[in-house]
Amino acid sequence: MNSFGQIFRISILGESHGPAVGIVIDGCPAGTDLSPADFEKDLGRRKSGAKGTTARTEEDLPNLISGVFNGFTTGAPLTILFENRNVRSSDYSRMRDVPRPGHADFVASRKFGGFQDFRGGGHFSGRLTLALVAAGVVAKKLLGEMDIQAALVEAGGIKDVEKAVEQAIEMDDSIGGIVECTVKRVPVGLGEPFFDSLESHLSHIVFAIPAIKGIEFGSGFAASAMKGSEHNDNILDASGKTETNHAGGINGGISNGNDLVFRVAVKPTSSTSQVQRTMNMKSGKMEELEIKGRHDKCIALRVPPVLEAATAIVLADFMLLEQRIKRVNKA
Repeated sequence: MNSFGQIFRISILGESHGPAVGIVIDGCPAGTDLSPADFEKDLGRRKSGAKGTTARTEEDLPNLISGVFNGFTTGAPLTILFENRNVRSSDYSRMRDVPRPGHADFVASRKFGGFQDFRGGGHFSGRLTLALVAAGVVAKKLLGEMDIQAALVEAGGIKDVEKAVEQAIEMDDSIGGIVECTVKRVPVGLGEPFFDSLESHLSHIVFAIPAIKGIEFGSGFAASAMKGSEHNDNILDASGKTETNHAGGINGGISNGNDLVFRVAVKPTSSTSQVQRTMNMKSGKMEELEIKGRHDKCIALRVPPVLEAATAIVLADFMLLEQRIKRVNKA
């Protein structure tokens, strides 16, 4: 449900316009140095403010509630909270009866009988990715030399991201994008056959990120048009290094020592200024919906640090399972 992971286990909490959002991390090794300053870089990358992102700005200051003492993790559950301060809940007053097309408004209402917090999308809001990024910061600290980098490589169907964002602003509509993630220095052997493959766990957490609609590893869907002799990655030495990397660093669900490479598809934000038609659940009639408020023209701009965090969480969990990370960090 709202928890993920086997040893490095996270539990996410909060709503977009509630008092706070946050994360509880269980299984974090003791003795890992951690302070609020460690979170600044990745949280700053996720923040709004750039052209094409929402006008909602928050301080996003991490409050380390438990699991840290004298600047080091204790081994007890690590709790990190972020206050929600810059909220305008009145922008969402209609969403109780008039669900946004493409959003979780309708299914959330049906699943939870109308008791869900509908303000700003509630528990279904991209605001909760802040908590994921915080967990990713902790996970990255455990991964040592592994280097995780994600970047928006396409937006609105074109490679020129800046141009795509400008066009979205001019059209006053939202656009999606493709984000690519690469992890260097991944050891051989991470992943468990059959159902706990590395791809399975990465896909699981990736699809928990709001707006993600697809994922592919290595050559991905293009592999379906290739011959086996073209797609196979020739092994060059005993370390497993390969001549090409069509597999994206994974064979049989297990990391093969090459770069881990995958891409995700991010859909356009459901909240668009364009007039749409939807059902008024109270009146039972179709009506026009013009969404007000502060929304991203291209939410994909803010996905890279979230994707890096999700990847780090999975890798940290597998590294603990393989006992490549000790439960007490004595460094």
